[in-house]
Amino acid sequence: MTAVMKTGRPDPTAPRALVADLKDIRKIYYKPDGSVLVEALGGIDLEILAGDYLAIMGASGSGKSTLMNILGCLDPATSGLYQLDGTNLSNLSDDELSEIRGSRIGFVFQAFNLISELDIVENVSIPLFYQGIPRLKRRELAIESLQTVGLGDRLGHRPKELSGGQQQRVAIARALVSKPAIILADEPTGNLDSSTGEAILELFDELNAQGITLVVVTHDEGLAERCSRVLRLKDGLVHLDSTKTGST
Repeated sequence: MTAVMKTGRPDPTAPRALVADLKDIRKIYYKPDGSVLVEALGGIDLEILAGDYLAIMGASGSGKSTLMNILGCLDPATSGLYQLDGTNLSNLSDDELSEIRGSRIGFVFQAFNLISELDIVENVSIPLFYQGIPRLKRRELAIESLQTVGLGDRLGHRPKELSGGQQQRVAIARALVSKPAIILADEPTGNLDSSTGEAILELFDELNAQGITLVVVTHDEGLAERCSRVLRLKDGLVHLDSTKTGST
């Protein structure tokens, strides 16, 4: 957890916890005959601290999507060590990884991935349902999360009744509702016009200012400029890892 001052913002002088620790992460895809098709990641070392706002960038085929999938426990590494929030994920079962995904990782996708038949409170509640949280508590937490992203006046609406920007805010609220250790966003403004995308990025800025750890996969240099840290990949390796001067 990031230390927080009375203002509600993180204390920049406090030491920050290590949220994600990756050591020598490799991902190899094999042909049916067992020979190597491609080495997507060739040995990644990465530490993500609480409160980081990290952009992962690189050309197509650089390994950025593969790295995001490993961070999100959507795809296992071929080898290496991955610890998230103090838990070693390297040898967990599929069920254990699913539990980690639901409780410790929040996802924001380019396509929103909302369920059209459900209202937005029900959509945001879904991760809590899989954690076995009682219905009334799920609703309370979902409403709180929707208020955080500025949708407290749209609680009875379904996704089709909202704009694209509002739908992405619902997706962000869903990512926040479990109070995860880290939020992963894959091209979060890719389906939005520039002004709507700017509003979503301002929301990301506000969330990070509150101490929330954000990792964004993007090709947008403008988005990367807002981040406190940029990781550039090339041919499955870290080409550059830069932190802005004065970032917490």
